[in-house]
Formats: sequence, structure tokens, C-alpha cells
Amino acid sequence: MRDLHNNIDVRPAIDPYDHATGDAAVSTEVCDLQGFKSCELLLHFGSIADADVTLAIVFYDGDTTSPASAVDDAELLGTEALAMPLFSDDNKAYKIGYVGDARYVKATITPTNNTGAILMEAMWLLGFPDNAATANPPANPAAI
Repeated sequence: MRDLHNNIDVRPAIDPYDHATGDAAVSTEVCDLQGFKSCELLLHFGSIADADVTLAIVFYDGDTTSPASAVDDAELLGTEALAMPLFSDDNKAYKIGYVGDARYVKATITPTNNTGAILMEAMWLLGFPDNAATANPPANPAAI
């Protein structure tokens, strides 16, 4: 059966956001994986105004609500480099998966040399629930 709908949950990671200028890091909401066996971070970038900005993402995991350990590359599906746009990649979507055993995950996106606006948003997509069907609309638990 082609039923994705009842076997996923979505949660906000980064609300639609205009980064503006500067190199301040942007952190996602912490995602609680309890009750799910898979997790994907879906990223959407709108306009990227700077002509030479670079973006880097780092995943963190842990068993407390403040995950602080950088995730080993072996626990990611895809690479951190492939999950980030080039300065010329306006209006594109990206994804990166997590397959580690920790209960909580988060990610931090850091621009370098940013002198223009970066529009972005992100969602957590959780799959393989312990109990299906998942709620509709999704519960979207509050940020941790």
C-alpha cells in the first residue's frame, strides 16, 4: 500500500526566516524522536542575496533535550555539504537524514561572508512510527 500519510509526522524546525546580513548561526528546534525510528530534516531556501556566501550545517544528537554531541557522518543519510545550497541556488529544497540512536537531534546552519539576505525554512519529517496511524493534523509538539 502506498500510505505515507499515516506513517509520518512533521514538526517545525526553522520557521520561515529572513537571516538578513551577518554570519550568526541559526539553530533548528530540537526534535524528539521518541516513538519514531527515522528522521529527516527538510530544508527550503528562498532568495540568497549574497554572491559569495557559504553555508554549513552541523547535526547534534543526545539523550537530553540539549543535544550537544556532533553527529558522526556514519549516522547521516546524505552529506552535510549536499544539504546546503550554493550562493546561486535560490528557491531550492534539500534534505539530510539521521539514523543514529539518540532520542534528540538538532542542527545548526552557519553562513560565512554573508552580506545579503538568506530566506530559509525547515521541517522535521519523522517516519516509521511505533503506533500508526499518526495524527492529522500533526501534533507539532512545542519546541524543547
